[in-house]
Amino acid sequence: MILAQPHEKEQERLKELESFSILRTIPELDYDDLTAIAAQICDTPISLVSLLEADCQWFKSHHGLDLQETPRNISFCGHAINQPSDIFIVEDATKDERFFDNPLVTGPPYIQFYAGVSLMSDNGLPLGTLCVVGNEPKTLTNKQIQSLKALSRQTMNVLNLRKSKLELEKALKELLAKNQELDRFASIAAHDIKSPLAGIQGMIMLFTEQYRSVLDEHANEMLSLIQNSSEQLQSLIEGILMYSKGDNILQDEKSTIKISELEKDMLELFSSETKLNFTVNSQLEEITTNPVALKQVLLNLIANGIKYNDKDHINIELGISGDTKNYYFYVSDNGPGIPQENREKIFRIFEVTTQTDRYGETGHGIGLATVKKIVDKFGGDLTVDSELGQGSKFCFTFKK
Repeated sequence: MILAQPHEKEQERLKELESFSILRTIPELDYDDLTAIAAQICDTPISLVSLLEADCQWFKSHHGLDLQETPRNISFCGHAINQPSDIFIVEDATKDERFFDNPLVTGPPYIQFYAGVSLMSDNGLPLGTLCVVGNEPKTLTNKQIQSLKALSRQTMNVLNLRKSKLELEKALKELLAKNQELDRFASIAAHDIKSPLAGIQGMIMLFTEQYRSVLDEHANEMLSLIQNSSEQLQSLIEGILMYSKGDNILQDEKSTIKISELEKDMLELFSSETKLNFTVNSQLEEITTNPVALKQVLLNLIANGIKYNDKDHINIELGISGDTKNYYFYVSDNGPGIPQENREKIFRIFEVTTQTDRYGETGHGIGLATVKKIVDKFGGDLTVDSELGQGSKFCFTFKK
């Protein structure tokens, strides 16, 4: 008997095998189907997906064989992965000097015939084999050999898909963790900045009140610029806080909201807008959803419809409807509309497409990003339909 020798790139090969996270996993139908087909095509009682570890060969799938693993040094697959050809065939093991006295030949499972195709990774390293085994001498036809090769490629495809899925899940988990860290950092940083900023604003106001009359025009302009800058910074900080709290909103319970009360709340929030005509269009009397999340979305959409409106009289309409699965909302305005090329950009955080609003203030690109984040968290959809010069209509859904 000639024992199977390690692969010429054994350490690299073992590391590659480990990267698939497949060893010692439970049986899976995808692999069992492939070994069943291989055994049927090649007319053999046994077919295996064999993965070669350092000291043993472990069977991910073992059709027709009760064994889960065997020592690697006496394995046929250990020889197969060292062959330069794409298939390793032993037609009669009892007459082969490498195997005639092999324990797997002289004892169970009494192998006489073996054919194995290496499972080659994308890096050109063999992980193991897809093999068929018989208890009698045998010769495969060319069609059987080609079919076995095709099945080995399919086995490798399944392994690669598994690896890609695991890598994607790992990357997603890491991304979610980083996003949580960023949100936490943004929240903490914004909170820490708010207090000293409030102090700065208070000092500016006090200084302006006491010394406006003794300062020249240029100095007063400078103070006004400082005050405006601090107010913009405060707006940015509050926007970041609002965005970072998007995930926490999910923790709030659902409750019943009367449409009439919702309309009243919105009117009160924007009561200072004397040129605002706000209407609600709904056949529903009440809805049951997360009130904090809904009001946060509506607040941002209505505020945007007002701030970026270019008409003398502002018209905002809120529409609410529903079916057995979803609530449907829209907020429409009669503003300038949104160019087609900007309709995706507006939902990206810190993406600003308009220089100033109707009050001459610069936006920070956080409001609509917050809206999208909340709607996505609630399994809904968010779209915008707009016509230049006529206005925009933001539509979103909340799952019931």
